[in-house]
Amino acid sequence: MNEDISPNYRPLDPSTIVEYVRSRPELNEVFRPGEDLTAEEVGDGNLNLVFKIWATDEPERTVVIKQALPYLRLVGGDWPLPVDRARIEAEALQLEYRLVPRHTPRVYLYDPDMYLFAMRNLNHHVIMRKGLIQGIEYPHFAEHIGLFLAKTLGETSDLVLDYRTKKEMVAQFINPELCKITEDLIFTEPYRPTERNLFHKELEPQVLALQADEALRVEVAKMKEKFMTHAQALIHGDLHTGSIMINQTETYVIDPEFAFYGPMGFDVGAVIGNLFLNYASHEVRMPDPDQRADFRRYLVNTVIDVWHVFVREFQRHVWDHVDPVNMPKGYQDDYMLRVLQDTAGLGACKMMRRVIGLAGVEDIRGIEDPDEKAIAGSLALNIAQALLMNRAQITTIEDLVEMATACKPTYPWKG
Repeated sequence: MNEDISPNYRPLDPSTIVEYVRSRPELNEVFRPGEDLTAEEVGDGNLNLVFKIWATDEPERTVVIKQALPYLRLVGGDWPLPVDRARIEAEALQLEYRLVPRHTPRVYLYDPDMYLFAMRNLNHHVIMRKGLIQGIEYPHFAEHIGLFLAKTLGETSDLVLDYRTKKEMVAQFINPELCKITEDLIFTEPYRPTERNLFHKELEPQVLALQADEALRVEVAKMKEKFMTHAQALIHGDLHTGSIMINQTETYVIDPEFAFYGPMGFDVGAVIGNLFLNYASHEVRMPDPDQRADFRRYLVNTVIDVWHVFVREFQRHVWDHVDPVNMPKGYQDDYMLRVLQDTAGLGACKMMRRVIGLAGVEDIRGIEDPDEKAIAGSLALNIAQALLMNRAQITTIEDLVEMATACKPTYPWKG
């Protein structure tokens, strides 16, 4: 990786970030000059430094600053990364804010020398994954994320953009190093023995059988090819429930540093796949059968509603404005069917990675009892395999849900 880092770059910490904030006039609308500020480093992700800064006497006046490190934080200096990802994330957020300001936090500044940006602190929201683990329902989520997906994917595609703008945006969001992380961690390493895979030992028989399944690896390879070659729209690239901040009335999407031009189904599949990971976790997280059935009903209804809202808003913002001669109804229907089947296959790969590979999800890996953790992981793998291998049979979102909910854990460690 050849990248010249700015001579002014230095990683910040909770003491130096305060002076930095005071030096930036772009933040004067949030903070008064010279007032006392408090800062805390809160990054629990895999890549970056993340700080919350607030006015000490009035904590509601607050921002978040995210700074790129020149390596993968999860691993350390042995895995270098380009700091230009901070620009990509800031510009993706600014574009998403223009398209869907109700569901994207505002960016106050981007500093190209320090590879950081400041944005609104969503301090009245929680990470959606944590809420779902607790069994909290979010009644407006499907409407919100369906609109977000339709606008950000549809309006950055060839269906809307002119030929030059689309190609210029592909160049603007070239993101090879982070795409390589996705290619390795989602489409390559889970299907071969490697020390970076971190699955629970009780799942080893199921994982080894999956890795030995050539037919499955063929389908994974097709999904990897699609991810690498299908520059359909500007995708978020990492749209799991840990990248969504939410409460009972609002939904915001954050962390698009993996943004690049790829297949729409990767983003839609990430949302749906993470809902099914949570569904699998509640096989053991909710011992009361009635409570479990009710919450799982909410999850599968949310999957269905996300897709239907996405289709409805895609019709409103995209198909209603295209040339019906060049893009007749039959083409439009075929296009959406292909996105749905991509959603199943790409979402399935996202699910398998989260059980087998590096950087799992708290939904499953946070389960304390070893057998219960393995039960949830086994169910997630079975759902993913069913969706990947049978995606060509899916013609409606109801087909997808029926296929997923028919799966059961296999208890491979019991012989």
